[in-house]
Amino acid sequence: MLWLSLKSFLADFTVHKDALHIYAAFVVQVGAALLTRRPISSLIPWFAVLAAELANEALDLLMEKEPYIHQWQIMGSMHDLLNTMVLPTVLLLLARYLPALFTPRPRVDVISLPEDGQEGAS
Repeated sequence: MLWLSLKSFLADFTVHKDALHIYAAFVVQVGAALLTRRPISSLIPWFAVLAAELANEALDLLMEKEPYIHQWQIMGSMHDLLNTMVLPTVLLLLARYLPALFTPRPRVDVISLPEDGQEGAS
């Protein structure tokens, strides 16, 4: 019950539960990338988010006061899973297929042109 109470507390005093899933997914993905020293384009940080979300939903289902699992609980878990995995999936695909978005471009220095009348004069 502590897990559900903690989640309810965070949702009541911070942001909506759906937004909490999105923020947590981002933190887990970036944290897993840092801990494993893998880029966001690696599947490892993405799978870390998936594992954390599946564990979260399993805890939600197991800690409910209902004697058995209802269809509305399954649908809620599917909603949370989809909502949680959208941003990590987008980041993974962008980092893999458009890596230029995540790398700095070479700096182009401005070349000063000579003023009129000074060209060729020494």
